[in-house]
Amino acid sequence: MWDYTDKVMEHFHNPRNQGAITDKQEGEKVVTGEVGSIACGDALKLHLKIDEATQTIQDARFQTFGCASAIASSSALTELLKGRKVEEALKLTNKEIAASLGGLPEEKMHCSVMGQEALEAAIYTYQGIPLDTHDDEEGNLICRCFGITDTKIKRVIRDNNLISAEQVTNYVKAGGGCSSCLADIDDILFEIAAEREKGVEVATQVWTETNPPTATQTAPPTLTNLQKITLIQKVINDDIRPILAEDGGDLELFDIDGDLVKVQLKGACSGCASSTETLKLAIEATLKDLVSPLLRVESV
Repeated sequence: MWDYTDKVMEHFHNPRNQGAITDKQEGEKVVTGEVGSIACGDALKLHLKIDEATQTIQDARFQTFGCASAIASSSALTELLKGRKVEEALKLTNKEIAASLGGLPEEKMHCSVMGQEALEAAIYTYQGIPLDTHDDEEGNLICRCFGITDTKIKRVIRDNNLISAEQVTNYVKAGGGCSSCLADIDDILFEIAAEREKGVEVATQVWTETNPPTATQTAPPTLTNLQKITLIQKVINDDIRPILAEDGGDLELFDIDGDLVKVQLKGACSGCASSTETLKLAIEATLKDLVSPLLRVESV
């Protein structure tokens, strides 16, 4: 049984705004965004009624085939949309949909992504933009089972800070069928990890150039050794170990030498063929993001 929040269960048992929009007044337009397929397990039709004079969403309704998370996400989405301007609604993210429900199990995050995509499809229809010209539909087909392109995978990885192929599957289902595309997904993850690392280097360089050291300040600002050790240990315990534990892995902080963090991989991680990926994507990237962009991680 999935660990659903009370809000998810409440929206599931008492969904808001189910059905299609059958009435409209002069000056209003009704559009529909449709994503997914019954064959793939989840499908959603999102209907919007838009006041063309004010560009405001007057009503939002849904028809969903799927699990409790799909129904709850669709119900919550319609509540979030009513009264919003079209351009404001287009900025709504899947993370906001999930957050409005008090969170979703990571294995069910694809339901919130489906809601975001249906919203975009409906608004693109309203704006007269053919759906097949949307960026997510362009690019190379990576997952043939679910028809997912590399463009869509990259977008979801960036938007949600994903670091593993398993997470990608949870968010967009890519890799959840025959699994033949998992190696390609790993390649995309490495590519984006390199982008993130490059971005950190550029940001550090810009900070250094615009904030030259003074007699009382070094650039960039640093933690004391005790602060650094304490924060690294906290991030490992709170943010990294729970992720590794999902796959039967673990790690232990071995030593810190300046900006070099030495760790011991344990459990499933110790003998895993993708341990290098784990070090760079799941451990080093997290420590750089939450502690210091200068940190490097190696296994001992």
